[in-house]
Amino acid sequence: MIAPFSIGRLPRIEFGAGRLKLLPELAAGFGQNLLLVTGAQSFTNSPQWEFLQQDWKRHGCQWSVLRVSGEPSPEEIDEAVARWRQEAVDVVIGVGGGSTLDAAKAIAGLLRTGNSVMDHLEGVGPEFPYRGPATPFIAVPTTAGTGSEATKNAVLTRHGVEGFKKSFRDDRLMAAYAIVDPDLLVTCPPSLIAANGMDAFTQLLESYVSLRANPLTDALALSGLRAAISGLPAWFSGGAEAARGRELMAYAALVSGICLAQAGLGSVHGLAQPLGSFFPIPHGVVCGTLVAAATEVNIDALRDREPDHPVLYKYAEVGRLLAGDTGLDVHAAWVALARRLQEWTEFMALPPLSALGVEAADIPRIIAHSRGSSMKTNPIVLSDAEIERVIRQRLV
Repeated sequence: MIAPFSIGRLPRIEFGAGRLKLLPELAAGFGQNLLLVTGAQSFTNSPQWEFLQQDWKRHGCQWSVLRVSGEPSPEEIDEAVARWRQEAVDVVIGVGGGSTLDAAKAIAGLLRTGNSVMDHLEGVGPEFPYRGPATPFIAVPTTAGTGSEATKNAVLTRHGVEGFKKSFRDDRLMAAYAIVDPDLLVTCPPSLIAANGMDAFTQLLESYVSLRANPLTDALALSGLRAAISGLPAWFSGGAEAARGRELMAYAALVSGICLAQAGLGSVHGLAQPLGSFFPIPHGVVCGTLVAAATEVNIDALRDREPDHPVLYKYAEVGRLLAGDTGLDVHAAWVALARRLQEWTEFMALPPLSALGVEAADIPRIIAHSRGSSMKTNPIVLSDAEIERVIRQRLV
């Protein structure tokens, strides 16, 4: 029997090479006053930017540009809302990586209400219900990692000893359109390919084994995992297959966002919250450096305490996909999964936690702040000792 499940809102998705050409007309459909939220420089220095400006002029549009560099903080969101709230913005367009899209999503959610984002952040502040309305939002990713174009949450970060990484989350924040154009990924450097690609892979794997997984998310997650297994090494290595790799990873990242929004995540993202808050570590790097160790610890915990858990067979299925061998028994598949993930970590030069400023003395504080919403959908409740094992495996 199929257990009951729910699927939340999704954007209209426009996927494929050259689909950016649809953006001017889609944006103009909401009105003529546009706010473009983008990264530091690269997009507005690109040929695509010239094309967009010419087409928007043809549609009679005017636009402002807000640049977001790095992970957005609540203060940055509130400042942007205060700056543009009186400008009668008709549509917010986010063009960039996951942090840029999260910033654009949060700004779009607050331009018409005027609230501080701290009013709504999960786990901090008063957590007032978000009532909307949101300004229409169009998401255009230029990296393949977070899947933010297909999620209803904007992740905001405050760094430091009292830091946090929390979500502003509501169905009304979902993009009206997600334009996923693999051609926009051409300029990604290898380090960004590695970090974002491993983030997408981790989201797919954790969604697949999540306690909230369902038959629809399982099918999508497996589809995305197959794409990532073929696409990520090809794109990272470059050469003749790089273009195909970009296309596969653009798809994998999109699907990872859909899956995480519907099914939740797991222990890697549970740990990513304190690690990304207390240390200036990019989110994808955290995921990439932890996923092999966390997967191994999850499998061992399940084998010890719940040896008949169906998720063990899911882990085995992914191990067979990574090994390219459908004949592996479950034990060999578990070994293959952990080994191949570790090989990917080394191949793509994802650094250990010690190289990112984490020390053994930080472990208790990291563990104490790791049990947020992502850890709650991990397939098994990990003990403090098991979480410590994950961290220590990646300290050196």
